[in-house]
Amino acid sequence: MNSPQSPDFATKPTLHGELVTLRPFRLDEDAPTLRSLLQDPEVGRLTGSDHGPTDPQPWSEHDEERMRAWYGTRNEQSDRLDLAVVDRETGSCVGEVVLNEWDGDNRSCNFRIALAEPGRNRGFGTEAARLIVGHGFEQLGLHRISLGVFAFNPRALRAYQKAGFVIEGVRRDALHYDGAWVDDTVMAILAPEWEQHRGRPRL
Repeated sequence: MNSPQSPDFATKPTLHGELVTLRPFRLDEDAPTLRSLLQDPEVGRLTGSDHGPTDPQPWSEHDEERMRAWYGTRNEQSDRLDLAVVDRETGSCVGEVVLNEWDGDNRSCNFRIALAEPGRNRGFGTEAARLIVGHGFEQLGLHRISLGVFAFNPRALRAYQKAGFVIEGVRRDALHYDGAWVDDTVMAILAPEWEQHRGRPRL
């Protein structure tokens, strides 16, 4: 039996919501969406992995190999949880959710999510967050789950608040994007808070 300091990240669950299902990756089936995520400049901007607009580059064989090497091993990881976000209506993958950066001494993880265009503005992000956060607290024994959201992404900040994340502070000028400095808002949710509202706080 796993202690709270040793959550079972190796077991990749399937979690069902009303709008989305979170499940382990099926690379051949999910590859088109994963490819689109990695090529989407909006995803690069919102995650801070890009630092300014650039001309789109053709998808190369090397890019494909790297993508397949990464996502092809997500189901084998024992120190993090990566799951595909699937639109229940269509059965198609529309993105990913991740619990990573496990800190055993403090029973904490980082959370991140990326949705392709077909999965945006439909409530998928809030529900996916609730599903994986609930799993983190109720099944993995986490105490704290945190994230960062950049100032140019207020929609995501509201979605995280709906799922129970609380603003803790601001990392000023944390990202240099397109010649400007952008703040990063630090948010987190704690296990006792989850017990009170199950990801549906009174706002």
